[in-house]
Amino acid sequence: MERTPTPNPTIHRQDKSGRGFYNDVTGGLLCPVDYDWSNPIVRASIRDYHPDFRITACSWPSFLYENGCYDPQNPANGLFKGKLLIKAFKRVFTSPTSTYEEQPADSAACSVRKKNSAERRTRRDVSTLLNMRSIQPRAIAYVSVQLRFALSSAGSWRIVDDEFNHQEFYDNIVDYLELPPSPEAAKDVDDLLLWWNQ
Repeated sequence: MERTPTPNPTIHRQDKSGRGFYNDVTGGLLCPVDYDWSNPIVRASIRDYHPDFRITACSWPSFLYENGCYDPQNPANGLFKGKLLIKAFKRVFTSPTSTYEEQPADSAACSVRKKNSAERRTRRDVSTLLNMRSIQPRAIAYVSVQLRFALSSAGSWRIVDDEFNHQEFYDNIVDYLELPPSPEAAKDVDDLLLWWNQ
């Protein structure tokens, strides 16, 4: 069984001051794919707000990528397939317990699941309340913003957190998914949405 690394320092539920780039694990998840978080100089530069290592909404954080792996030759490869992103989506739109269900690696991990008659609920999940029949780009963008905020050290919600603009991040994701610049990019997005909806 694969173990998740223990965050250093330990993450506290109520106090977010130890999250974000102050924490090696959350910092690695938030780190833009343009930078190598495993490099101590990069880590220190990000933490010190060095002007050559700005964190803005124009770079994708590693948590958006499958296994946190970015391929500069094919930037769309694995984008919006990050395991933590999928778990966050399930937690928000289906139920917290749905994050414990294992899915095949090549499946749509997040489709709205069908309930059998033995599964009785006292409350409806968000996807049912919203009458979600499929996963749309804006839902992926919403969860990406929420996850980015949850991983950050910001104690309360702000549109702009240091130099990172959450509204711009949301808009960049929506633009990427809804306004692809080429037929090839449109095919990548169609394949991605199909994957999310399997």
